[in-house]
Amino acid sequence: MTFEFATAHRVLFGPGTFKQAGAIAKGFGSRVMIVTGRSAERAQRLGEQLTSAGVAWEVFPIAGEPTTVAVGEGVVRARASRCDVIIGFGGGSAIDAAKAIAGLLTNEGEMADYLEVIGRGGPLTRPAAPLLAIPTTAGTGAEVTRNAVLASPEHRVKASLRSPHLLPRVALVDPELTLNLPPELTASTGMDALTQLIEPYVCVRANPLTDGVCVEGMRRAARSLRRAFERGDDAAAREDMALASLFGGVALANAGLGAVHGFAAPIGGMFPAPHGAVCAALLPGVMAANVRALRERAPDNPALRRYDEVARLLTGSPQATAADGVTWTRELCSALGISPLRTWGLTETDVPAVVEKALQASSMKANPIPLTAQELGEILRAAL
Repeated sequence: MTFEFATAHRVLFGPGTFKQAGAIAKGFGSRVMIVTGRSAERAQRLGEQLTSAGVAWEVFPIAGEPTTVAVGEGVVRARASRCDVIIGFGGGSAIDAAKAIAGLLTNEGEMADYLEVIGRGGPLTRPAAPLLAIPTTAGTGAEVTRNAVLASPEHRVKASLRSPHLLPRVALVDPELTLNLPPELTASTGMDALTQLIEPYVCVRANPLTDGVCVEGMRRAARSLRRAFERGDDAAAREDMALASLFGGVALANAGLGAVHGFAAPIGGMFPAPHGAVCAALLPGVMAANVRALRERAPDNPALRRYDEVARLLTGSPQATAADGVTWTRELCSALGISPLRTWGLTETDVPAVVEKALQASSMKANPIPLTAQELGEILRAAL
């Protein structure tokens, strides 16, 4: 057995921890760029903390999911303003953009030198600028991962910057920041978190260290995602989901993912589809296809028994089997009002192209069993 484990240099979790952000930032530098979502006003409360700590700051908003173009603009602006600290404050998009800006700020050359898939995929040789990651959603776990996923409009694909240098210096996870999250966003980000707990648990690179966080994370998500969706001010449910998201990020960064994320990468590059919504629409079908393929082609594969354990964790029933887990997940998606993929413009004619790209995705390589193009096409059509 061999595996590697790496995460953010420091993780702060708990209600009220957000109040420490100003003092933490001051310990790293004197001028901060706050990378946030499309509404720059949302960063005002963070800015007030920085001002109180005697730190200069400016805001760089990212509209939608981060693109190579937007990140390039962020790097130019950070250099021009002589920012020496980057803070990602928002959902996974803002945090991924912040990680990319922090990494490119200190490394010479062009972005294409470092991007996977569409670039040369070279290593970042210098440490990134000090980076704080403060999530305001509970889904991606980007605050503890070593990659930044960027969309390239030119190539209609998503590609990653990937390096241990992109691990934030501090991941500050305050569940109170998610209390005002709208139900639809709670649902899609929460399903992303659940997916990022299930896939690392059953994937080919699962290991004992990530297994523990996956089990605990699934247990918390199963009992709290629907509650957080129905009652957004439920502090206990929000805390569970913030922790589930954090655990999912730790797990995916150190074990891997699977076919859901193998699909999500090309779909996110080809269509204006939010990552969490894509994962949610695909998760039940991928689970069902994996279980069926394992039973038919690899009945002794330990992943099949792991799917039984997933079902027991999700349903709370010690007698549950993998099929029960699939049913539970479908019913949860229905209760959360998860939209089909056609909502984002996918049609039957897009299936072959998406499948072709998904087969090349890095996440697909960790799926518990290789799925055929036909099986992948059936999953995608069922999710339309």
